[in-house]
Amino acid sequence: MPFLMTNPFQPKAQLTQNNKICVWLIGLSAIFSCSLIANPLTPYNAEYQISRKGSVQGIAYRELKQIDVDIYQLKYKSDIEWMIFSDEREETSLFKIHDSKPSPIEYSMIRTGTGPDRDYKITFDHKNQAVMSNQDKYPLDVKWLVQQQDLLTYQVQLRNDLKAGKQKFSYPIIDKKGNQRTYDFVVDGKETITLPIGNVETIRIKRVYDNDKRQATVWLAPEYDYMVVKMYKGKEGIEQFQVQLTKYEKQVTM
Repeated sequence: MPFLMTNPFQPKAQLTQNNKICVWLIGLSAIFSCSLIANPLTPYNAEYQISRKGSVQGIAYRELKQIDVDIYQLKYKSDIEWMIFSDEREETSLFKIHDSKPSPIEYSMIRTGTGPDRDYKITFDHKNQAVMSNQDKYPLDVKWLVQQQDLLTYQVQLRNDLKAGKQKFSYPIIDKKGNQRTYDFVVDGKETITLPIGNVETIRIKRVYDNDKRQATVWLAPEYDYMVVKMYKGKEGIEQFQVQLTKYEKQVTM
């Protein structure tokens, strides 16, 4: 798609608006950027519509491929346009299933559109217990944790823990910039919701923040093998974006 670049002479207010939009897009890909997968994992393609304040602004795709017997590739792509603002990004995670748990090998994120382009890559060196970034010459100064995940694989583990009956979840994360963080979630109940694909029974999960200014909720559907079928992110009670499943197809396994 054509990239709409920011005019350096446009009013400061417009630049501020673009910065605000960037924030909710980052939240979209980083917080709930991937569907939760079955174990054993079943390759699939899924499509979503992205809306903001009731207006559809773009589309997103997720794809899981089986690369080898226990190696998988999970990919997320989104394409969003709002007024003169555009954002196109692709996240990819290569990981191994070890003892029924995802173990990240490499994560990458490429973003183009209005404003600066971004290209991040994080590599997990399990042999030397080191994390490498293409933004740094040397290994990152982070503590090696066997259970640490990337921005996509933690959701695979979340799905497994939910099926195991857990109600609270906490995962150490290495984000796209190489920062070590912790993501916390809690089950918030069951709910039947209406989506473009019809009525779906779901389990509602909320992300736990260190303050009450931000809100993030995800709905998982048991009938879709605990796929993420809806996502919501808000700030101080105001919607920043909403994502809804429009299509899902299982793929042939190896």
